Amino acid sequence: MLNIAIFGPPGAGKGTQSAKIVEKYNLTYIATGNLLREEIASGSKLGKKVEDIIQHGGLVSENLILEMLEEHLFSKQSTSGFLFDGFPRTRVQAYMLDGMLMKINTKLNHLISLEVPQQLCIDRLIKRGLTSGRSDDNEKTIKNRLIEYGEKTEPVMNFYKEKGIYRSINGVGTIEEIFKRIEEALG
Repeated sequence: MLNIAIFGPPGAGKGTQSAKIVEKYNLTYIATGNLLREEIASGSKLGKKVEDIIQHGGLVSENLILEMLEEHLFSKQSTSGFLFDGFPRTRVQAYMLDGMLMKINTKLNHLISLEVPQQLCIDRLIKRGLTSGRSDDNEKTIKNRLIEYGEKTEPVMNFYKEKGIYRSINGVGTIEEIFKRIEEALG
């Protein structure tokens, strides 16, 4: 099983590259936001609990997210692998993910980190905001998201560097150039 986590600051192109990776390597795509929406749509007991939390303005706890992720992993064991987009976000989540993957006799093989200069990320997101209508694609919010990304993901990246599976990818260039670099890093 090929299991990959993709990291990068907001605006690095994770979504674009994730779609290409999933297609080429026939992986199951996992993003926690999608898991939350799917769980709610399913009408499951857990989905109703998540929906109630969100409707009351709360944040879904890390424990609930991990519970949903574990259920999802166990239900998709016949896949050829997983692509985790933006997860794990903390060192604790990294340990938890390792444990979950061990339960299904696999492990994370690669952490791909798209490296993009901060100003280019800001420019990309402001441009996206002009067409997407996303309220969080404004300069002040973008800068805060970039700071938070740096603070939270550095320990996670160090965790995977220690394991020898961290792959730094130059995220500047055409979509095809960046994807070729990813392919080379994956071997």
